[in-house]
Amino acid sequence: MDLPASDIAPFYSDVADAPEGGQAHWARATDGLRLRIGHWPSGDRGTVLLFPGRTEYVEKYGPAARDFAARGFATITIDWRGQGLADRMVDDPDSGHVVHFADYQKDVAALLAAARRLNLPRPFYLVAHSMGGAIGLRALHEGLPVRAAAFSAPMWGIIIAPALRPIAWSVSWASRPLRLDHQIAPGTSRESYVRSTGFAENTLTSDSAVWAWMQTQIASHPDLALGGPSLRWLYEALCDTRTLSRMPAPDMPAYTALGSGETIVEPGRIHALMARWPKGRLDLIEGSLHEVMMETPAIRARFFNNACALFDANR
Repeated sequence: MDLPASDIAPFYSDVADAPEGGQAHWARATDGLRLRIGHWPSGDRGTVLLFPGRTEYVEKYGPAARDFAARGFATITIDWRGQGLADRMVDDPDSGHVVHFADYQKDVAALLAAARRLNLPRPFYLVAHSMGGAIGLRALHEGLPVRAAAFSAPMWGIIIAPALRPIAWSVSWASRPLRLDHQIAPGTSRESYVRSTGFAENTLTSDSAVWAWMQTQIASHPDLALGGPSLRWLYEALCDTRTLSRMPAPDMPAYTALGSGETIVEPGRIHALMARWPKGRLDLIEGSLHEVMMETPAIRARFFNNACALFDANR
């Protein structure tokens, strides 16, 4: 489907390593915020609705779209509100902010509407990473029309040192009436983690070539970069993940991959939910850090093979 020229959004193909035929375009959430959506239509086995993590953007999932295309699936993904080239939520463009976590469901609705408008191949499947895992789990509870779901290190809890957890709750809560909730959360930086961290210290991937590629993306296109989360984002994330952890598992076939080197999202919450997910399977991947889809070639292949096998079994 050809889009009107006014809908076409920038797409940085020079750093995307994406399959041919992709396109980015603008979409509006129901509250008026402008979002950026990217899609790669080739594939006749269905379409992956790819929910990225915090700080991420369309181009970062070019290689994932390539892997899904090689297995017969189209892909559509999004710059969530407040990140990538979507409208930022506060004057400080480095602050990863959201007013309510429920607002991300408005972005989900815009993504789903775009997939339908573009007539992407059915059925639809969910793939969700990190923060996208929290958004995706909530979307499943609210009836997201997919046949199966695959999660990569889903943010169903956040790792915070036990001694600091009460402080995180109290400070993030107190920032709201003081109108300081747009401020960057203590212990984080307004500079992009990928730009400011060396490969040896990073907690995202053990593949040095992938890390260098991520750094090239931000260096080449600084408008994609985002710093640490705001206090409001932190409070909303703590509230929503706690609520999700107390809900029953959705009636949906699911596959979840979790690396042995995970230090960002809370493994205990993932183990607990997958243990009570009747149609779910947890895959513990030795040697993987947080970004399972951007790990070494063998780990990446394991994730994409397992996810697509699940999708093929639920067509």
